[in-house]
Amino acid sequence: QVQLVESGGGSVQSGGSLRLSCVASGYYTADRYCVGWFRQAPGKEREGVAHIVSDSNIRYADSVKGRFTISQDNAKNTLYLQMNSLKPDDTAMYYCAAGTRFRSGDVYCAYDYWGQGTQVTVSS
Repeated sequence: QVQLVESGGGSVQSGGSLRLSCVASGYYTADRYCVGWFRQAPGKEREGVAHIVSDSNIRYADSVKGRFTISQDNAKNTLYLQMNSLKPDDTAMYYCAAGTRFRSGDVYCAYDYWGQGTQVTVSS
């Protein structure tokens, strides 16, 4: 089992920045799992924001490219999401997730473990 705990959410004005953190515990090791951030706004479907499938395979949603950066500190079993130039449309509950890699043409991550979420609110 893997446990994930997010922190770092809050309220910020448009154009501001936040850094989300996600600490993994349990049977988690960075070399075994791929990780990512998702978000869900009220009335909308959950969407993938950023993913680390491997060190050479990092993906971002088009809506956050150039503004958000995903990273991880393997020694601390911690995943980060640096969010800059925030917009009101970024308002959502943000979740971190961990899973296992699979190949379907390219390599993807199948997410099995989820955190409880941290709220991000961006005001105009």
